[in-house]
Amino acid sequence: MGKKKDIRTVKGNVSHRNTADSITENITPEDLVKMKDMDIREADAGRLADILEIEIDKDLSDTEKKREFIRQIRNPYLYKQGEYVVKLSFAETDATLTDRLKEYIEHVAAAGL
Repeated sequence: MGKKKDIRTVKGNVSHRNTADSITENITPEDLVKMKDMDIREADAGRLADILEIEIDKDLSDTEKKREFIRQIRNPYLYKQGEYVVKLSFAETDATLTDRLKEYIEHVAAAGL
């Protein structure tokens, strides 16, 4: 297996800015629900974007970078990472990542690990 490509790879000018704007502005809340609800077992891996091939222009604004990412990944909930199909989901909770990390560290400390 060759050297893995860093997902933060950056390239020069991106000529898709208008396309990225139109794609991300046309995504409806219903579209996002459909993307989120896609079944990983029914996904056609050959049609999924590979996150390792995503390239974002480092000179874009944060908003433009997000738009460009969405344009390239097409579905941020279901994509490939190399040979693996990845399905993202998030728990509905008010706990933050910081809260969860604190709990984990406390658990590890209490267990003496």
